[in-house]
Amino acid sequence: MDAVVITVLGFCAGALPFSLWVGRLALRQDIRQVGDGNPGATNVLKAGGIKWAAIAFLLDFLKGAIPVAVAQFVLRLDDGSLWLVAMAPPLGHAFSPLLGFKGGKALACIGGVWCGLTIWEIPTVGGLLLGFWFIFINESAWAVVLMALSVLAYLLLTGSDGLWLAVWGGHFLLTLWKHRAELTQLPSLRPWYRSLVLPWH
Repeated sequence: MDAVVITVLGFCAGALPFSLWVGRLALRQDIRQVGDGNPGATNVLKAGGIKWAAIAFLLDFLKGAIPVAVAQFVLRLDDGSLWLVAMAPPLGHAFSPLLGFKGGKALACIGGVWCGLTIWEIPTVGGLLLGFWFIFINESAWAVVLMALSVLAYLLLTGSDGLWLAVWGGHFLLTLWKHRAELTQLPSLRPWYRSLVLPWH
């Protein structure tokens, strides 16, 4: 029963469109009319700057972290139940009933889930890797995918258990689905790096 309750609560928490609400309450605009139309912290940044984007990111991060941390450290759920809880907030964010099942890409929420599972480890590794790939790759969707694959390599090299790999797999499939439109464009190197490694172009 605990597993069912925390899974449902995790999905409901994930479904709360904090970034959209920050845009409406603080910026007086619908952030879905900015940038790529995604109701996430990136478009809060484009609409209102880093302060409001940081608030939106933190709220989206916490709605992933808190249910998973409660499930793991308080309820001590087994691996199968914990996997469901780890999937619930990102799925709620990506397919929010409050937005007609058209939610955001869930990256901050996924980062929060990994915080609930590993405290600092995977959010830190993932954040550093995402920054690394953003330096070299023009397309943000491909930078996200390459970051996720790099995190998988880290999990395998560090001997992570099956639960972490299963959570990664679920999150990766969700990431591919939410970025499917952008991934139809092949990745390209940023101009500064292309000119460095391909000086004859």
